[in-house]
Amino acid sequence: MTTMGAGMDGQVGRRRGALMAATTLAAALALTGCGAGDSGSKDTAGSAAEAPAANGGEAGRDAAAGRDAAAGAPEGAGAGAPDLRVDQRAIIYTGTMRVQVDDVDSAAREATAVVTRAGGFVGGDQRRSADDDDAVAELELRVPAAKFTDVVEEMAKLGRQQSREIDTQDVTEETVDLDARIASQRARVESARRLLARASSITDLVSLENELGRREADLASLEAKKRRLADLTALSTITVSLAGPKAKATEEKAETGFLVGLRGGWKAFVVSMTVLLTVLGALLPWLVALGVPLTVLLVVLRRRRKAPALVAPVSAPPPVPAARSAP
Repeated sequence: MTTMGAGMDGQVGRRRGALMAATTLAAALALTGCGAGDSGSKDTAGSAAEAPAANGGEAGRDAAAGRDAAAGAPEGAGAGAPDLRVDQRAIIYTGTMRVQVDDVDSAAREATAVVTRAGGFVGGDQRRSADDDDAVAELELRVPAAKFTDVVEEMAKLGRQQSREIDTQDVTEETVDLDARIASQRARVESARRLLARASSITDLVSLENELGRREADLASLEAKKRRLADLTALSTITVSLAGPKAKATEEKAETGFLVGLRGGWKAFVVSMTVLLTVLGALLPWLVALGVPLTVLLVVLRRRRKAPALVAPVSAPPPVPAARSAP
């Protein structure tokens, strides 16, 4: 009995092993068939997508261009979400300040040295100097964004700071948008180049060349905007006005009121009278040189017209003798 039970257990075990092996083989075959079906469908879809483009039709080119652009866009967008931390944001810094100094030229040289040590340069230098005490120098300084605050503080130490204005502009979103648009436009340019290489007629060749030129121009414009933003974020601008001890402020408060209007009207009247007298003084020598002879000539002509003409006296006719009556 023991031997028969052991034999039956061995048969059951073998059957279970065979059943598990058959199940495993069937699952493997099913997975293999699914993979082949998926790859076959992908190949079929790819062939169906490439066929219109190879035929040179307009619809095929548009479909291929859209497919390439859609394939290129996720590549730029899927590279990873942009780092929008405070230290990684694109910020444009601009500053304006006015500092009163004892020697404008010496302060301007020191400001130039500070900017050069910071890794920047002087972008503009305008000076107005009637006198050393009234001299004014306006410097446009371009400094790295990381050194912006330090350079501003150094400029304030050149003398007595009169005014300071700092502005910031966050262009992070604009920069990210430009990057995405540039990536998409590059994909469209590459798509147009591939379609141009497969052009089979003169009409398609001319059309694709025009389209490629337009896309390349759009790409160049976007890249120029990106370079401009990169320059503004990399180098900040500080406009420093160095004024002498007696230099007047450039901005004065506007005054209003009756007395202000009266003063303005009186000044305008005085200026007008001054101009009128100046013009009269300039014309007076000419009036004397030409007016006196002309006046004498007019007087002489008028007297001649008024003088009576001499007329010879007319004698009266002789009297007619009276007729005598007959005797």
